[in-house]
Amino acid sequence: MAQFDLVILGGGSGGYACALRASQLGQSVVLIEQDKLGGTCLHRGCIPTKALLHAGEVADSSRHSSDFGVTTEFKSMDMPGVNSYKDGVVARLHKGLQGLVKSRNVTYVEGHGRLISPNTVEVNGEQYTGKNVVLATGSYPRTLPGLEIDGVQIITSEHAIHMDRVPASVIVLGGGVIGCEFASVWKSFGSEVTIIEGLPHLVALEDESSSKQLERAFRKRGINFELGTRFASATKSADGVTVTLENGSTFTAEVLLVAVGRGPVSANIGYEEQGIAMDRGYILVDDKCRTNIPNIWAVGDLIPTLQLAHVGFAEGILVAEEIGGLNPRPINYDGVPRVTYSEPEVASVGFTTARAKELGFDVVELNYDLAGNGKAQILKTAGSVKLVSDKSNGRVLGIHMVGARVGELLAEAQLIFNWEAEASDVAALIHAHPTLSEAVGEAHLALAGKPLHAHG
Repeated sequence: MAQFDLVILGGGSGGYACALRASQLGQSVVLIEQDKLGGTCLHRGCIPTKALLHAGEVADSSRHSSDFGVTTEFKSMDMPGVNSYKDGVVARLHKGLQGLVKSRNVTYVEGHGRLISPNTVEVNGEQYTGKNVVLATGSYPRTLPGLEIDGVQIITSEHAIHMDRVPASVIVLGGGVIGCEFASVWKSFGSEVTIIEGLPHLVALEDESSSKQLERAFRKRGINFELGTRFASATKSADGVTVTLENGSTFTAEVLLVAVGRGPVSANIGYEEQGIAMDRGYILVDDKCRTNIPNIWAVGDLIPTLQLAHVGFAEGILVAEEIGGLNPRPINYDGVPRVTYSEPEVASVGFTTARAKELGFDVVELNYDLAGNGKAQILKTAGSVKLVSDKSNGRVLGIHMVGARVGELLAEAQLIFNWEAEASDVAALIHAHPTLSEAVGEAHLALAGKPLHAHG
């Protein structure tokens, strides 16, 4: 039986971040992963999907290059070439991560681990015991009752990233982040796309104004969507998949992508047997990611927090530092930046208008249209920066952005929210011209009562 300070079950974003930080702090660490180091984000999620989105951006740029005075001709998508590019990005990052883990003297074990006692994980017939155990087994793509995933006609995002052809038509079941990103990819690749979402808006967790702007942009791109009616059934035939909604309407396409969210990987790993408190498969934790069992911790998609790789990183680091005696500050999940990497992108941090009102704030809203931003005009993108603020003291409560590349503006936006800045604080800062970041500055200038490139 091998003894360690820290046994980590799961080598995705949360698990490997915890391993790297704990090793920095002088802990002996074993990291156990049944698949590939890097987990869903690196191999089946964030990285491959964003590579596909970039390939789609290049395709769209070639189609519309004449708008910029450049003559090109779009011929077709070379999917083997696209996949080679995507897989190359993943492989290079995977190799780099393997080198990092090795350089930090983390013991890495490949195999299916199972928690057999509060301090021991068994894998490949070997037992690894730790003073602390961190559970980081991640998530899987959900489906709906009666909807069988076959990997060919009815697929999940994990099948979609490996497709060797561009389907003529696609139905995307689910208008959240994953659904909208793949809808954007396939439209850029040349598919006819229809999104079906039971809620009233696409990316329904975002501010309603952002959802409406994305919907307008998708209509302009020719992406169809049906909102506010729930899925009833799906039937397969030689021609494709027909989806029937509860209102009786039907849609048929070559492929059905099921993008209805992700569930925690927690069954049959020994969690229940050790008495760990759970709810609907998620492990319950406190604000330092402690479970109800002493010295067992859980991070990432396994716990009911935001299912984002950067949240997993933060939770893994938090646990390593708490075990190391550094008493880190708990994560403020309201202050986590969020991005949907469609075209256009949707990015936000902080409270939506609706949430701010629920919390009792006297809300003031400010919308800055990207039409007034020089770089946005150069890029030919449309959108806005919306600020939500507290009328009583001017504090910025939320920043919501739509447009090409607006995800890159979240670094400043999260500082504004997390440092509880007021509009006047940001208005005094100088933003480089011409950049999209100026839109953040201009919005705060306007909110502070001194608009420059905006009507006040």
